This record gives sequence, structure tokens and C-alpha cells, in this order.
Amino acid sequence: MAYQKTVDKWKLKKWFSVYAPKVFENKAVCEIPANSEKGVAGRNIKIGLDALTNNVYNSNANVILRITDAENDSAHTEILRIELLDSYINSIVRKAHSAIETRMKINTQDSKGITIKGIVITKQRVAHTKIKGLRNEVNAFITQYCKNLDSDSVIKDIIEKKMQSQLIAKLRKIVPISKLEIKKIELN
Repeated sequence: MAYQKTVDKWKLKKWFSVYAPKVFENKAVCEIPANSEKGVAGRNIKIGLDALTNNVYNSNANVILRITDAENDSAHTEILRIELLDSYINSIVRKAHSAIETRMKINTQDSKGITIKGIVITKQRVAHTKIKGLRNEVNAFITQYCKNLDSDSVIKDIIEKKMQSQLIAKLRKIVPISKLEIKKIELN
């Protein structure tokens, strides 16, 4: 019997450079192998936020990117979601403090839907009436803040913590705040 020669499937694959969206200045994220350009589209990539922003203070969050299209040897992405690590959330929540979670869907100026999930941690235990007031104040502020911005500006302001600093200043009038974080941003 003659020996039949086989071709290694890995040698047939092509490498595609993956680039981040415009919010992250189209930085090169990684390289992935695929048989064709159609095989790349639709894949999700998880990367640390600190790698995209070059800021160590963002090392507690991950960005999930979805590849939208590929041409030649490059693939372009869009943001699917940005989320804090569970270990970081567990480290900031303390026993004698109240942790108030909020969740709301907003529409930006460019008519994209964004779901924002936040967590407010107080310096001491808080009554349920104040918790309800905090939650209402957070939702009203985020709606007002994001009403006149496009989705890229909203994401950039949340990453740079501009929105959070303005919100903390407003919430401190109700109750002392220890920390305010945006747990998850999902683009619909």
C-alpha cells in the first residue's frame, strides 16, 4: 500500500489582525487564525480594559468585542459589553455597608440601546427609603446625562469615570457614599 500524504489544516489557515473600535482608537488587539473571512465574522474576543486604555486603574474590567467584518488580513470589531470582574466587586462590598444595585436601559442620541448596571456602596447601613431615593436619583441622572450624547461618548465618559464623579457629588447630598461603580455596560 502506498502512503497517502495529508495536508495539515493549520497550514491552510490565514492569520487576521483584529482591531478595536473607534472608542479605543482602532488599536490592534490580537491576531486570530481562520480559514476564510467568513469564518472570522461573529467571533467574540475578551480582553482587559487596561490593555486598550493603557491605564492600570482599569485592570479590574474586561471588554468583550464582537468581530463585525473582515477584509484582506484585518478584522474590525464593535463593543458587545464591558464588565467589572466579580472578584473586584466582592472586594469593595463590606459587611456593615449597603450595596445598592441599579439597572436601566437608555437610548443614546444615535438611537443605540445601552443597558447600564451600576452599584452604589454607602459608608454605613441605609434605610430602605433612602435606598429607593438613591436608586431613583441614579436612574434619573443617567437618563439625563446620556440623553444628548452618542454611544461612543457615553462609553468614553464611563471609562474615564467622568459620569461617576458627577453622580457621586449629587448622591453625597442624600447619604455618604463610599464607592460608585458601573458594573456592566451592554450595547444592544
